Formats: sequence, structure tokens, C-alpha cells
Amino acid sequence: MLVKWQNPRSIFNLKNDVDSFFDDFFNATALDERQQEISPRINVEENENEWVISAELPGVTKEDVKVNFQDGVLTISGEKKFEKEDKDKNYHRVERSYGKFSRSMRISTPIVSDKIEAGYKDGILTISLPKAEEAKPKLIDVKVK
Repeated sequence: MLVKWQNPRSIFNLKNDVDSFFDDFFNATALDERQQEISPRINVEENENEWVISAELPGVTKEDVKVNFQDGVLTISGEKKFEKEDKDKNYHRVERSYGKFSRSMRISTPIVSDKIEAGYKDGILTISLPKAEEAKPKLIDVKVK
């Protein structure tokens, strides 16, 4: 008589579960899940008149963001604050990170620093850095003799 094995989980699923358990355990002890490093993702765009940098800052208020341009270095810094923890809730997992952040980048082109503008909308910080006249490309006519 042939009897079908009734255990639908294979040894490979068990191995994946054990690996996942240890990965979660050691990652959680290496860094407190609430205090993970925050580094905003950015896009850098250049055209003939300016540099435009946009940074993703979800969950950060505009009051908690600072933009500084000094000696050719643009620095975006601030803090993403932890939401008020509710003791009545039973959290099973907290993966969203919070804490202070800072990101700097060198802008090698001369910039008109008193005309730098920054705007913040829907979690996106956009910074416009206008190029100085000497940094803008110049068209030179070639004369044929």
C-alpha cells in the first residue's frame, strides 16, 4: 500500500525560514531598527544655467530640514522624528527609520550663492543653484578664411 506524505513544507522552506530568522535577529542587534542610518536619495540635474538637486525626505517636515552652501559644498541636513509611540498598540515590527541625517556634495561649478532657492513639497526638497556667468557655456563663432 502506498501512502502520500501529508507534510506540504519541504526542507528548503524550513531552511529559508531559519535563515530569515537569523538575518532578522542579527540585523536588529547590529542596529536598533528605529535608529537606522538615514541618507536621503537625490537626483542631480545640470543645464546651462543651473544645477537642480532634488532629495526625497518622506516623513520630514520642512521645519526639520536645513540647506547650507559654503565653499562650494551643498549640505542637506535635518532630522526625521519618531512618531509618538502608543503604549496601547502592540507593535510586531518597526522598520521605518528616524534620526538625524546629513548629506553633502561638492559643486565644482561657480555658483551665485545669493540666488540659491530651495522649495519643499510632498516630501521632495528641490534646490536650484544658479551658475555664475563665468561657468555658463559660451558659443564661439568660427570664421572661415
